[in-house]
Amino acid sequence: MKWKIYDCLSKKRWLFFVLLVLCSTAIVHFTTQVLSDDPEITLSLGEPWEDMRQRSSAAISPALPGRVWFGMPKSDARLRFIDPQYGFETPLARFLTIGYKNECVTDVRMSPQIEPLLLDDALKVVLDLQDQWLQQGWFVSSPRNDPPITDTPQGRNKIRGLLGSRTFWQASDKYQVMLDIGRFKDKRYPDQERFLITLELAKPWIPIKTK
Repeated sequence: MKWKIYDCLSKKRWLFFVLLVLCSTAIVHFTTQVLSDDPEITLSLGEPWEDMRQRSSAAISPALPGRVWFGMPKSDARLRFIDPQYGFETPLARFLTIGYKNECVTDVRMSPQIEPLLLDDALKVVLDLQDQWLQQGWFVSSPRNDPPITDTPQGRNKIRGLLGSRTFWQASDKYQVMLDIGRFKDKRYPDQERFLITLELAKPWIPIKTK
């Protein structure tokens, strides 16, 4: 029970942070959008920050030397993860942060959408990401506790629940992804049920649970 309360509180803090970033970056978006239709942040974990900057078509500031911090692109951008075996791509994102340490990429936290979505549209994004991972050799880290997100009556009910739906996927012992989808109250659409997707990518941090 304590863990459920903790997860709920943590999720509320996370959603508040995402909303704050979405609102603040919306203003920047109109003046800094790159001319390309789909600006990209193109990266691999562990690579030098400057390599990521030079490769990406979306502008992002240099890393601060000696700091453990994060950067954000100056426009909406897709994430293209370029591992030769486990690579994948996301839709355009307004909230996208890339963590770094010693001027090297360490992790990604993002919401792969430019606004909270209707459930049908949100599920299209989630199912496409899961399909990419499955095709590229990722596997579900904890199939019993955190199974893949599904477009079924039971799956939709879980997404609409207090804690939403969450799953973890892993690529060998190299990477892990946490994917979460849950309801998000958007004041622009007071009569609509909207949903927010969050994605975290890093080296594995949750143990594999096969049972």
